Amino acid sequence: MAAARTVISRLRAYIRYRDTVQQLSLLTDRELADLGINRHEIRGIARL
Repeated sequence: MAAARTVISRLRAYIRYRDTVQQLSLLTDRELADLGINRHEIRGIARL
């Protein structure tokens, strides 16, 4: 049972990561700059 919860938890975390990367990638460079984010930082920030 604990193994299934771990798998589900990791799957949810990955889905959140993927969605965050997708949403941030849709922003313009200006919008990202307003947030203090460079385009090359998106994946790292999404992991936080």
